[in-house]
Amino acid sequence: MPDQQQKKWWQWRNQTLVLRLKLQPRSSQEKLGDPWNGLLKVYINAPPVGGAANDRLVRLIAKHCGVPKSNIRITNGVKSKEKTVEVEAPRKLPPPLDVCAA
Repeated sequence: MPDQQQKKWWQWRNQTLVLRLKLQPRSSQEKLGDPWNGLLKVYINAPPVGGAANDRLVRLIAKHCGVPKSNIRITNGVKSKEKTVEVEAPRKLPPPLDVCAA
């Protein structure tokens, strides 16, 4: 049963990895957190002003997935803390996901 709870925050659509995230802006450090309530917690040090937090989110996800920023799209929740992000053709899996996929 724990596997089903963890899998709620990610899925594959062909070559695209879809992530459901809970963003925590103005955090002391930038990192991927643990799955929480069907979402992956992500900590960003930028404030949610003028798209700064979204920009940092895209950079962080791109870094962890080994892709350029152009491969990352926020498809839902641009102005919300809860977001859906698509990663086109990730070269590697982000740390919380590589444990689930093993």
